[in-house]
Amino acid sequence: MLQIAPHVKEAIETLKPVVALESTIITHGMPYPANLHTALEVEQVIKEAGAVPATIGVINGIIKVGLSEEEITYLSQAKDLHKISLKDLSVAAAKKLSGGTTVSATMFASYKAGIQVFATGGIGGVHRDARESFDVSTDLEALGSIPITVVCAGAKAILDLPATLEYLETKGVLVVGYKTDEFPAFYYGRSGLKLEHSVTTPGELAQVIRERDALEINKAILVGNPPPENMALEKEKVEKLIEAALHEAKAQNIKGKDVTPFLLDYLAKNSQGETLETNIALVKNNAYVGSLIAKALMAAKI
Repeated sequence: MLQIAPHVKEAIETLKPVVALESTIITHGMPYPANLHTALEVEQVIKEAGAVPATIGVINGIIKVGLSEEEITYLSQAKDLHKISLKDLSVAAAKKLSGGTTVSATMFASYKAGIQVFATGGIGGVHRDARESFDVSTDLEALGSIPITVVCAGAKAILDLPATLEYLETKGVLVVGYKTDEFPAFYYGRSGLKLEHSVTTPGELAQVIRERDALEINKAILVGNPPPENMALEKEKVEKLIEAALHEAKAQNIKGKDVTPFLLDYLAKNSQGETLETNIALVKNNAYVGSLIAKALMAAKI
């Protein structure tokens, strides 16, 4: 059920740097045509940085590692696509479903394919109403059990960031700041939450990854990479929008997998597109940093 594109397979086998990308950002994270343009532009960022992009998604029950431009275009426009988490992969395979893979499903497919680095926008985490809803993303469980490296701009700002960090600590997940000593807060970069560990170069991080693997620690390494400073938004403005979005989601009884897409769409519309622009910028930035890390990892093997 796992189909690796020939060019991606060749890159893995010949020790070329490969960076995995998720596809829920295409199917559920952005409106068309911004989703299509962003997906293709992010792949181009990785190519220009000297690595091989491998966008992952599910087409007719097949987990595709290295989607073609035609397949990405299909996922950007098709209706009634599924948001496929790790727990949904077997059902998607059995029922021949199509959809975008979340962070957890992409991590699983990446690891199975032999890809060591995965770049995304922001991970899922502990929701702000988790005390009542018990809504905690499967992403955190995947991070606690799948040993790859995930580059992100922190957890999405709509979440409970302190609780998310505590959960990651409980799961034994190493969170490393890339050129920062704070856990990034997605749209506004600095959360005020100090990190115990940070690195300033891809080579430093590559060494940490190699030591993790040598010790056979079966946990992900989560790399927190802040959004570009010129694209970071004001915290107070974002927080006001998030509170309004959460109130509206509750009023409309939005639950489960539908919460995050609803909130992201609400923020984009009510910020006159500013949050969408920042989202696009940070995804590209994470892809670039992911490429540098993948190159540093492969350089030590050749």
